[in-house]
Amino acid sequence: MNQVIDWLTNKAAPVMKKFVTKPWIATIAESMQKIIPFILAGSLIFLYNVFRSYIPVLPDLSNLSNFTFGMLGIIVAYLIASEAMENLKHPQYLQMAGLTAIAVFFITVNPVINKKGLFIAEFNRFGATGLLVGMLTGLLVALVFHLWSKLHLLEESSIPDFVVGWINTIIPILINVALFSTIVFVNKLDPFELINLIFSPLQNFGQTLPGFLLLSLIPTFLYTLGISSWSFNAVSTPIFMAGITANIAAVAAGKPATNIATSEVMFTTALITMGGMGATLTLNILMLFAKSTRLKAIGRICLIPSIFNINEPIMFSTPVVMTPILMIPMWINAITGPLVIWVVMRLHWLNIPAKMIQIGQIPAPFSSVMITEDLRAVIWYVVLFIIYLLTWYPFFRVYDRQLVKQEGKQNN
Repeated sequence: MNQVIDWLTNKAAPVMKKFVTKPWIATIAESMQKIIPFILAGSLIFLYNVFRSYIPVLPDLSNLSNFTFGMLGIIVAYLIASEAMENLKHPQYLQMAGLTAIAVFFITVNPVINKKGLFIAEFNRFGATGLLVGMLTGLLVALVFHLWSKLHLLEESSIPDFVVGWINTIIPILINVALFSTIVFVNKLDPFELINLIFSPLQNFGQTLPGFLLLSLIPTFLYTLGISSWSFNAVSTPIFMAGITANIAAVAAGKPATNIATSEVMFTTALITMGGMGATLTLNILMLFAKSTRLKAIGRICLIPSIFNINEPIMFSTPVVMTPILMIPMWINAITGPLVIWVVMRLHWLNIPAKMIQIGQIPAPFSSVMITEDLRAVIWYVVLFIIYLLTWYPFFRVYDRQLVKQEGKQNN
């Protein structure tokens, strides 16, 4: 085990950290993080609609969701193109690349412009349905700007700098618009259908049990190495968004929700991520009874954040990160929690969420009941609480003893 941990510490972690800081990878990860406010804004409206279902006289605020969460595709297209220019050191193209990505995204929704000049397109393509298309649109637009910048056209000429700047901006804009116009309007290809076809194996795998377990385990594993789980959002967010969008549509059509791999299941219910990723709430509670004075003090300080499913304080102050004896139970929890939830939802012992609410700081089991709309969530909260507690306990005891010995030596 020591050899494995040594390899993780000295080999794997540095390589992974270097990989996620590469410009193109960092661009996707940063963009996924920056769209969170729009997702949360939409989540607030879905949360409001829960109350509205019981109090029908409340006003309809659907448009607030339509123009926040419902704009995710076009927003991420802009963000990725502009973030890429910043990470690739092309500040002169930062805004123009983002705006070009918006123009190109309008092309990719495959609109119909009738004789009266009306622009007709499927509205849902602008939202979560268009997330993957927005990501790829932003990346391709950014790639064209990046490659063009390498030509350094007219930079050594006697032409005024502002004219050179115009030329070197206009040409990549035209290339992007012409390229996508040819694909959509000339060749009659629908980018949404094409991209969904290409990525459907990934989307489908994410909704299987092995895929669901990996969506939990991989970011938890990275987190224990000190690598932000946000770097994995480029993979998980499109899968989660497609899953909850399909659940909402299914329920609206009178059919049952079937997709378990959603952010609502993984995070908002706080059953899998009880206290935060890796289910650290029970660790925090155990720390309150630690014999180590340091561990007990940290447990008291971190308890309130843990109740609200915020575990950065406990992860980095205990620390769990890069502490082998505490990393292992986190990995175990990242498997057992999703496994239990998958089984009980597939057996219809707990409702599958069909509302898009991604406010992960609602304490459980209140959030568990609210998201699943099922009182049985309390039972499964208690079951998982016990499982997590039993998982953490032996590892915690060993770590507590180690710290007590260290504190004794320091006092001597």
